[in-house]
Amino acid sequence: MSTKVTWLGHATVLVRTGAGKTLIIDPWLEGNPLCPPEHLAPRVDAILITHGHPEHLGSAVALADRVRPEAVVGSRELCEWLTEQGVTSTIGLNTGGSVEVAGTRVTMVRAEHSNGIRDGDRTVYGGAAAGYIIDLGELTLYHAGDTSLFGDMQLIGEMYEPDLALLPIGGYSTMGPSEAARACRLLGVSQVVPIHYGTSPQLSGRPEELLAALEVESPRCQVHALRPGESI
Repeated sequence: MSTKVTWLGHATVLVRTGAGKTLIIDPWLEGNPLCPPEHLAPRVDAILITHGHPEHLGSAVALADRVRPEAVVGSRELCEWLTEQGVTSTIGLNTGGSVEVAGTRVTMVRAEHSNGIRDGDRTVYGGAAAGYIIDLGELTLYHAGDTSLFGDMQLIGEMYEPDLALLPIGGYSTMGPSEAARACRLLGVSQVVPIHYGTSPQLSGRPEELLAALEVESPRCQVHALRPGESI
């Protein structure tokens, strides 16, 4: 397999496909204390945004203006707000919707989380928070976004058969390691990359806790505990 997945801290993930295309999910680059400086201005063909909280919407507006991607994907309401900020090529989906971008098939799936966009001194409704299934042909990725554990992860596993899951483990504002281990079991994935931890003291879940919980929930699932900037 020639796909390369790079974790840039928090929920920011860079995906380089075998066909030479680059997607970035939740592009919190500037201001992200874990993002390596060399990744602050990547060339990207598509931007995927799970929800509008600042550490996920992040640098999307500035990045889109700089690199002019083929597509910027998010919820319908989030994309309406992005269009007002001058972002072009937005694709507003809702859960269950799919679109072909950068040579991949992207499907928006459910997440259990709030979604508001900080706009000056007000908070704007951002639509439903989401995760993404990314079908790359040679493998299928699932980026869960910010979410709690929910039973329909089993349905996501049955429908899309992801090979690799990118799951939050920090706790506090998402599920923690024990819930993420159960998610791996429901999804049926063979590999997991823990994300959304270590950025602040509240996000205290750790990969070793996920590994311990997986020994009970899904012992054959392999944990890739990447450092920011590392890839699989």
